[in-house]
Amino acid sequence: MDEKNEQFLRLRAVIAKTGKPKASIYRDIHLGTFPAPEKIGARAVAWRLSRILRWMQAPSAYQDD
Repeated sequence: MDEKNEQFLRLRAVIAKTGKPKASIYRDIHLGTFPAPEKIGARAVAWRLSRILRWMQAPSAYQDD
């Protein structure tokens, strides 16, 4: 996907899309088995939709870049 047109999801949308609770998301980020968010502002982070979709295709095989 073209990075200029990449969509970003905030935490609430990631939870809704994946069905994972907040604590599990952050635990799995720490383990490297879930995509890490990116800073989009001084106090805000968001996830790239493309990375969430890639994780959803094969959650057990996902390794963060």
